[in-house]
Amino acid sequence: MTDLTLLGIAEAGRLMARGELTSTDLTEAFLKRIEAVDHKIASYITVTADMARNAAHQADLEMKGGLRRGPMHGIPVALKDIYETAGVRTTGHSNLKKDYVPAIDAETVRRLKDAGAVILGKLGTHEFANGAMTPDQPFPAVRNPWNTDYQPGGSSSGSGAAVAAQLCMGAMGSDTGGSIRNPAGYCATAGIKPTYGLVSRCGIYPLSFSFDTAGPLAWTSEDCALMLDVLAGYDPNDQGSVKAAKVDYGASCYGSLKGMRIALARSWYEGEHAVTPEMKTGIDEAARVLADLGATVEDVVFPDIRDYHICGRVVITAEAHAIHRQEVIETPEKFGYTTRRRFQLGAFLTAEQYLSALRFRRQLQQDTRATMRGYDLVMCANQWGAPETFEEPQPIFHFLGKPSLSMPFNVTGQPAATICCGFGSDGFPLAFQLAGRAFDEASVFAAGSAYERATEWRSHRPKL
Repeated sequence: MTDLTLLGIAEAGRLMARGELTSTDLTEAFLKRIEAVDHKIASYITVTADMARNAAHQADLEMKGGLRRGPMHGIPVALKDIYETAGVRTTGHSNLKKDYVPAIDAETVRRLKDAGAVILGKLGTHEFANGAMTPDQPFPAVRNPWNTDYQPGGSSSGSGAAVAAQLCMGAMGSDTGGSIRNPAGYCATAGIKPTYGLVSRCGIYPLSFSFDTAGPLAWTSEDCALMLDVLAGYDPNDQGSVKAAKVDYGASCYGSLKGMRIALARSWYEGEHAVTPEMKTGIDEAARVLADLGATVEDVVFPDIRDYHICGRVVITAEAHAIHRQEVIETPEKFGYTTRRRFQLGAFLTAEQYLSALRFRRQLQQDTRATMRGYDLVMCANQWGAPETFEEPQPIFHFLGKPSLSMPFNVTGQPAATICCGFGSDGFPLAFQLAGRAFDEASVFAAGSAYERATEWRSHRPKL
């Protein structure tokens, strides 16, 4: 293979372990491609070329000397620009933080570096993971590599676009209401929101304390699993962190699907609000493939999608306002207009409404577990259809439209991954979600990886 940027994390790791590839060559290939094509999609805010070259050189010296830190050793990755990075500005895609340079790394960044990963730079996002792609922000809007007239989804917009465009091998995102899975779906990458509490959020700009989740995007489910092997683990500095049993997620990608039972939540995306016909066909075909691989896939009726959506939006809106209230009052001009209005909306929610939403969340969690009884995974659509163009007016309160297909698993805290299942006649990706029981990422990776190996979709890349 002459184009090293087409390699996946798993394959590149095996080549480096055998001495057939160096991290320096791999890193230089990505830096060269960033320089050549990123101006078309603006996925990077900051490229840390010198830091990356030094890390790659160090990785090569270690591997040549017989020290192999694991499958992420020497792998070039990038970070959503809400992850604090020592010595590198961490902007949140906002004027408020555009010159902020942290002194220490976020816990997840530290773990990636300890595993030998090479940090290529910081990626564009919606402002503080809650704004929109608007011109009143200090950096250009990230564009979709499949068609640059369209949006890539958010808020981990740069993460999804950079992975799809071969500008990094993996990227860190965050998911409060779907912000890993939205860009993964619109950009045709894999991406997983881990179980709430599995991955530390220490050093990541918060949006909603009880919903925020950190996780990876990569080209395949297996590559996401290899990243999660490094990221998962208890952190006493994160109050939401959970002590969970250690799991080999990479190995789980080769587990059998025989005997696995999957509940298809068809009512969420074929009811009052319906996905496009091509999306429905793509998901039906994906369900057939999973059944052919040994799983049992059955239609199951879950609580109304709107219940999850309303519950999640109330909690997120109230908590986001509490986090950013003082800054919005003191320096409103430093926020984009859309971001500011979304934060201000939380001021109109009462304590009674917030507490009612928390109690309703508990009920939805219990009802979802009861509905899943006898099933290992939930399967549903990832997005309603194609992304929006930049020409379409962006609603300030976007959540007043169709309910979010990703929100149910933010409300429940379950792990949920995005899997590409083809492309529509418009050229845009089709995608579905697989969600598992709490802390059963292994089953999610097993099913997602088996599906990807059984289909051709991972061979399709956007042309820039």
